[in-house]
Amino acid sequence: MSAENKTFATGKVIWITGASSGIGEELAKQFARQKATLILSSRRKDELERVKTECLPYSSNIEVLPVDLSDLSSLNSIAEQAISFFGRIDMLINSGGISQRSTAMETEADVEQRIMDINFTSSVILSKAVIPQMEKNGYGKIILLSSITGKIGVPNRSSYCASKHALIGYFDAMRAENTIKGSPVQIHIIMPGFIHTNISYNAVKGDGKNQAVTDPGQKNGMPVDVCVSKIIKAIKNNKNEILIGGKEIWMAHIRRFLPGLYYRMIVRVKTK
Repeated sequence: MSAENKTFATGKVIWITGASSGIGEELAKQFARQKATLILSSRRKDELERVKTECLPYSSNIEVLPVDLSDLSSLNSIAEQAISFFGRIDMLINSGGISQRSTAMETEADVEQRIMDINFTSSVILSKAVIPQMEKNGYGKIILLSSITGKIGVPNRSSYCASKHALIGYFDAMRAENTIKGSPVQIHIIMPGFIHTNISYNAVKGDGKNQAVTDPGQKNGMPVDVCVSKIIKAIKNNKNEILIGGKEIWMAHIRRFLPGLYYRMIVRVKTK
């Protein structure tokens, strides 16, 4: 391949969770066009095979690795299998997740725990599993798909907000620790707002059942390909974190600089 056709992702081994739909699927497709080597994970093997088929015209090195992110006890062995495919992981993109549409008081405890396991704890386990070989190889990137709700508390998203806040706090601390010890592993936190995906349709209600309705914000959100192009640019440019979306991302800035105004505004947001 000529030098002018190479990108920062060319030849990199990139493991993407949540790769069967939404942002994860689009990440797979755009990185495939950059000639990356891919490992695609989610629960749905048939959908992963579909995504692989659509990526194969651009990249011939693609493996499918089904994973249930709620099965925490399986994740270390899954990570070992992922590493064994190509001998290393250069980038781990923790894109898999689940959203919520219920108040705190009506959400059952096991549903709250499931949201935390999938959105937060699984990312911790997988990241810690691949970082040692990244450090040994002298290169690595851990990418977390948090959310604008990792910066603000939104009604009817209590556990989802908690899981996304947790990602930011935990991996901010890990980034600082990596800097202190001189680790080559970089950490990038992505915080999307409204993106046109099925995340709201697949969101769980307080009893754990799917909402099965697409929110207006998602319907009118940023096209997923535009969002992913911005994500890839942020990773390439070594951004520690980035907010991506439309005018909704201003709520995070208002929360930071004008908290009194934020508290008055957030209760007027239509979230259900």
